[in-house]
Order: sequence, then structure tokens, then C-alpha cells
Amino acid sequence: MNTSVIINTAFPLPAPDVEALLQGQTIAAMPGIFVNPGRQFALYPCDTFTNALPTEQYYRSNFLQMAQQSLAELDSETVLIRAWARCELCQILDDTDSVELLSRLTVWTKEALQQTFKKRGYIFLAYLRVYRLPQPLEIPTVANGRFMPLPQPLTVTETTPVFGRVFFEQRSRQMKERQLPPLCKFEWLHREIVPLADTNFAAKELAQEIKSFLGWVSPQPLQRVDSDLIWIETIAKVGNSGDAQEFNQLVRQGLLKLGFTNSNENRQASLESEVNLGTDTLDFYSEAPYPIVGKCQANFSEKQLEQMLLELSKLDYKHLQAKYDYCLRLIVAPAKLTPTALQTAKEHKISVIHPETLQSLVEMQAQHQGCIDLIKLKEYFQDTYGLIDEKVEQYLAEVRQNIKVRSHLVQLVKNYLHNAGLKDTAIDALHNTYSASSQTPQLSPQEMHEILVELSSPLTGYLGRIKGKNWQSDRFYFLRSLA
Repeated sequence: MNTSVIINTAFPLPAPDVEALLQGQTIAAMPGIFVNPGRQFALYPCDTFTNALPTEQYYRSNFLQMAQQSLAELDSETVLIRAWARCELCQILDDTDSVELLSRLTVWTKEALQQTFKKRGYIFLAYLRVYRLPQPLEIPTVANGRFMPLPQPLTVTETTPVFGRVFFEQRSRQMKERQLPPLCKFEWLHREIVPLADTNFAAKELAQEIKSFLGWVSPQPLQRVDSDLIWIETIAKVGNSGDAQEFNQLVRQGLLKLGFTNSNENRQASLESEVNLGTDTLDFYSEAPYPIVGKCQANFSEKQLEQMLLELSKLDYKHLQAKYDYCLRLIVAPAKLTPTALQTAKEHKISVIHPETLQSLVEMQAQHQGCIDLIKLKEYFQDTYGLIDEKVEQYLAEVRQNIKVRSHLVQLVKNYLHNAGLKDTAIDALHNTYSASSQTPQLSPQEMHEILVELSSPLTGYLGRIKGKNWQSDRFYFLRSLA
């Protein structure tokens, strides 16, 4: 059974070393003290002041970019705990004969290992079985020492290991005997690809495939990453720049991604056309699922926004005529609303959002396809005219909560079946387990059943469903995780 583990302490390691452990680049750490096998602790990422060489010389070239990024993300006031570990073995190395092979099995350079030997006269090499936390834990920064108490105990399980048991034991044996793994070329390919994964989605998918092939993770359907995130993540940046034409196109693409469509062949009232800039034109128009019309502009001044609001109220009549009264009117621009602009927006029922807000909406849709309900979103658009960023963020918070509940239910089914040794289960057992976890919001058995049916739809496929005579007798089983 998968029992809970109580973690009371954290152990500081250089942030790049923690990242390497999390990314599966290594199973070893070089603590400054001997760590007793069996000891369990949270991994506390810290600076590299204890390292024997500068970062550029300490870490291997194919890991250097990731090492530098992990250091850049350190905060002076808080620390993000993302994993916990159990020490399986701690060796004391007092010779330099095997540093070259040890370097090839880890992320440290040969020179870094040699300098560490020279500085200390020995090396502690800890073999760590690492588990990711379901949710990162943010704690105040403390002075780096050895083991340090956590602000409050952390209850964790072993459901999210970086490596499966078989692979970890394999790698441990190779580390002890200083043997390169038989699939070394694939592991080297994985190491080369991982630094590209944050910006290249094909690289991210290939890295996942390699990890599955090597047995580092349990075989399961891979979460496909939407390559549109490449341009989606530029919306805010371009919107706050002076590139009006590129921003215009990004807004159109964003609205299409959200699910807006139209069949209007007039290039001045279209989402599809490539260019559409001018004072007498609409920048976008959609007919479905409801008519929405608007303008957008990058790097706009407050006075220009006032003028744009007036233009939009007139352009609606010019291009759409009788359809105008039924349109939701929207402006996407970075400028603030002056009192005059706010009055104009309310008078003509125009909503204004910043580029950052549009990007947040489209990112959410790309990360969880179909999660944005445009009909519900319309209610937030029409609730308050003028600047509506806060209203849209309220809607996004609701979406995030819905996803969080569904992700928790999928994990609940997985863990319950694993712990009980079952292949499937009924709603009553799941509801009792859910209620006992004090998860919010609390759900009635009927509400939980509705969500479980949704998650077991062929179009979602996170769970499977064995239909019973009535809803109480339906049974569910786990298929894949909802990230």
C-alpha cells in the first residue's frame, strides 16, 4: 500500500543539483555531510557558494543552461520546495580514480569533482530517491545550514517518483560499479534535449518519449503539448511594444484559439484576414458562438484609447449595420482608461482588456483544451463595461478551481485503486475518501458522479466507466493523469 510519509526537515542543495535530480539527469548529490540511509527530507534549492568551482566550470556543458536558469529563479525572500527525497545510500569517496566515469554518470564536470576532492580530501556521494510534490510548497528563506526544520510538517506519498523502482535500482548499481548504462546514447540524447524543452515543444515531447522508453517513468499516454503556446506566450510582449500589425494578427489568432469563428467575407469584418489596420476598419469580428466586434492596438496612449472607443462605436454601424446592437464590443490595448474613456466605454457598452489578460485566457485554453466556456465568459464581459481585467481573472480563477477539482478526482481514483488493490470502484467509496480528505469544494455524491462521467468521456479519457443499472452502481477506473 502507498502509505503517507511525514517530512519535518529540509536539506539544502545547490539549485542546479536539485533541478538535475528532478529532471532525471542524476540520482546522486554531493552533500557537505554524511546523510544516514533511510533519512527523508524536502529538497531545499540554494545558491552554489559551496561549490568548488564557478557554475560555468562546475556543471557539464549540456546541463549548464538549466543550471544557470535554476539559479536565476532563486528568490531572496522565499524558497520553492518542489520535491522530497529518501537517502538510499551515502558513500565516502577518498580517491580520484573514477572521477571521469562519475562525471559521465552525473551533471558535474571532471574538474569539479577533482577540485572538490582537493578542497575536502573526500566526497560524500548520496544516492537519493526523489519524489515530486503534487503542489510546490513556498517557505521563507532561511540561512543555509544542514538539516533545517520546515515551518510545518509536510504529509507526502510515494505516488510521484522521478524514477520507477526498477530503473532506480539499475542506476544505483551502475553508479556503485561506475558502469555506463547500456542505453547511454539515449540518455545522452535526453540530456541534450532537456535544455531545449522549455522553448521547443517537439523537444519536450521527444524527451518524454525517451524517458518512457528507458523506463524512467511508468508507461502511460503522454500529455501532448500545444505548439501554439509558442506564439501565445508573445501576446503580452507584442501588445506592449510598437508592432501594431503583429499584435493585430496575434489578437485574431487568440480569438480563434478561444473558439470564436465567423463566415463573413468582408475583410473589414473578419477574424481570418492577414491585415486590417486603419482608423475606418474593424480589427476583428466574430459571429459564433455570439457576435463580438472590436479593435486592438499595441503600445497605446490614454488619449488614443479615448479616440479608439469613439471610433468603435461608429464603426460598428458602418460595417455591421443592423447587427451592431447584438454585438459584444471589445478593445484589446495596454493603455489605462481615463475618466472620459471610462464614461465613453459605459455609454457605448464597450469592454476593454489588456494584452496580458487575453494571453492568460488563450494560454488556459491551450493548456486545457475546451476549458474556456465562451458563453460563461460573455457574462463576465457584460457584467461591467470599461476595464474588465479583474472580471476575466475571476472567471479564470473559477476555471482553475474546476480543473483542480477534476485533477484531484483523477488522482483520487488512481490512489484509491492502488491502495485497495482493485481494478475499479463505485461512487460511494470514492465519495467517502474525497470527503475525508477535506478537499474543497465539498461535493455531493451526485455532483461527483457528474464530474466522473465527464472525465470518463471518450473525448477526455482520464478515467474509464463501467455503466451500471443506475448512477449509484456505475464503476470507474484510472486511465491517465490530468496535469
